[in-house]
Amino acid sequence: MDLRQLRYFTQIVESGSLAKASRRLFVAQPALSQQLAKLESEVGRPLVRRTPRGVVPTENGRALYQHARFVLRQLEQALSIARQEPGALQGMVSVGLAATTVAALGLALVRRVRERYPGIVLNVVEGMSGHLGQMMRLGQLDLAVLFTNDLASDLSVEPLLDEALFVILPKSSPLVPPRRTSVTIEEAAALPLILPTSGHGLRRRIAAAFEQHGLSARIVAEIDSLSLLMGCVHDGMGATIKPMAAVYHEAARGRRWRALAITGAPMIRRNYLYSLPPERLSSAALAVAAEIRATAHALIASGAWTGVRALEPARAQAPAAGTAAVGEAQTV
Repeated sequence: MDLRQLRYFTQIVESGSLAKASRRLFVAQPALSQQLAKLESEVGRPLVRRTPRGVVPTENGRALYQHARFVLRQLEQALSIARQEPGALQGMVSVGLAATTVAALGLALVRRVRERYPGIVLNVVEGMSGHLGQMMRLGQLDLAVLFTNDLASDLSVEPLLDEALFVILPKSSPLVPPRRTSVTIEEAAALPLILPTSGHGLRRRIAAAFEQHGLSARIVAEIDSLSLLMGCVHDGMGATIKPMAAVYHEAARGRRWRALAITGAPMIRRNYLYSLPPERLSSAALAVAAEIRATAHALIASGAWTGVRALEPARAQAPAAGTAAVGEAQTV
């Protein structure tokens, strides 16, 4: 077994087919199949199962994949450390952020890391929280900001901030009278809502709040693309329930929005900073984790990121019921 075989195997698993892996690796498919067969022969077990839709790892294949990803990442980090100038932090750090988090935090974080650590290459991966969580579990990310604290027992996790959820609609929308600065949870449920699909963590948080009050949401569309969802809301098809960061995502389009606080039953989403276990975390990743905390706190303190409350790592109690600091109505 050699590192080339492990790289090929992990790419086959991640691609879901030999043809896709061949294109991504720039290796002829017959050669790729040959290397896979050699690896299976050495292991003594089938590592993938061929299906009409491609290939999926067997139980033994999944076990090898997880360990192979760890070995390859360790090698990358070891080479990065060996190439460092004395006293300088270098290397690639992968950070997973949801779309709304990218909108609020992404640019400031990249700018801050570039200014302070020019030797660090920041790899920001934007995606749905469920997908990012899976990448963290598989060791494909060094750090991630996610919305649950029970992802995996071997990962490090700390509370980062609390986000209030608002009813968001265009400034000119007739759905809520223009003088209103808030809505009750009953009024929110009665609005025509465009929300993420039921597998999305934010949707589950909203549904749980409605269920606690014996309410059912009036759903008119389910969309997991933040850009498309906000476009439909701006087009007058309905309202949505999102953190303020969703509005920042739209800032470049010149659209004007209202963010109405939900009174009586404020909805709060806690953000957690995840990292690989300390023994698997590079010095560069530790530095980026500190910059994520510092950047978030600076944005909140300056008022550039509103509707949120910063948390200290030791503060791990359940999210608060909501305060004026995170629940004020806003026009953006």
